[in-house]
Amino acid sequence: VFIQDTSPCFYIYRQEKQEFSYTGIIACTSIDDYFNGVIKIHEHTLTMREKKLKEYLDVCDFNAEPVLFSYPDNDIINSLTNNAVEREPVYYFTTTDKVNHKLWMVSHKEEISTLTEEFRKMPSVYIADGHHRSASSALLGKSRRDADPGYTGKEFYNFYLGAFFSEKQLRIFNFNRVVKDLNGLSGKMFLERLSEKFDIENKGGSSYEAVSLHNFSLYLEGKWYSLTAKKEISKDNDPVGILDVSILLEHILAPVLNIVDMKTDPRISFVPGVKGMGELKKQVDSGKMAAAFGLYPVTMQQLKNIADSGNVMPPKSTWVEPKLRSGLTVYSLSE
Repeated sequence: VFIQDTSPCFYIYRQEKQEFSYTGIIACTSIDDYFNGVIKIHEHTLTMREKKLKEYLDVCDFNAEPVLFSYPDNDIINSLTNNAVEREPVYYFTTTDKVNHKLWMVSHKEEISTLTEEFRKMPSVYIADGHHRSASSALLGKSRRDADPGYTGKEFYNFYLGAFFSEKQLRIFNFNRVVKDLNGLSGKMFLERLSEKFDIENKGGSSYEAVSLHNFSLYLEGKWYSLTAKKEISKDNDPVGILDVSILLEHILAPVLNIVDMKTDPRISFVPGVKGMGELKKQVDSGKMAAAFGLYPVTMQQLKNIADSGNVMPPKSTWVEPKLRSGLTVYSLSE
């Protein structure tokens, strides 16, 4: 059942899991903010995928997958949001993954004006998840503008759907790596090569998870190891080089395992941190993979530093939650 709202509104959206809940705002953002850099990015997009998604949107003529945005914590927005969630939700349901979803409508003119004004004051917002969705929506809007010389900028295609969460409401998990082979090295030889750039501590059979920046976990031949990057290889003044995914690529994957391009090399796979360290152990013990690397999560500040400096992260650097359901809210791209 789809219900068409008859007047402009925002929605407060809350996703409740057993261990955490996330509260944000579902709203639209302008494609102009994407083009002029108010919307900050931290990933490259693939041109072919952009075009494919743009064509998809053009045919469907609606937006049903909001981009996940983050913004600096704001007391006025927090106050309005807290007041809204004290009311009975307009929609409340539970999905098969045991996640609760609640939505509250924000339709009073004063509340709409307050939210709009607070976001207008912000110099930028950051894409946390959904770079291709942003790029394709912007492409579609531009193509429709080109076909409509008399456009005013207020047409529906000039905007696209987003879910805005304050930085404190988002959780960034690590994105771990598993590799199929050791590039012809024995386990002992592999560890010897790693010891040139890392301090290694044998943790035995007890599961080990990275505890800080530049610390990694390694699961190899039934044992866990702590790898700590030696000081001389860290690039703390480089917003990309400081990332653990960069250190792993530059000092282990490329020189030792000959895995240079993480986007195309079939010898490497990626495991979201939400699956836990047990998933890494499982894949190696099964014989499917030879070794697994657990990384420390990227921080929100690191993500912002990269976006602000115009750089991009290596592939599969972050797993950001909440993950949003497609079709929860739908935004028409036509009048």
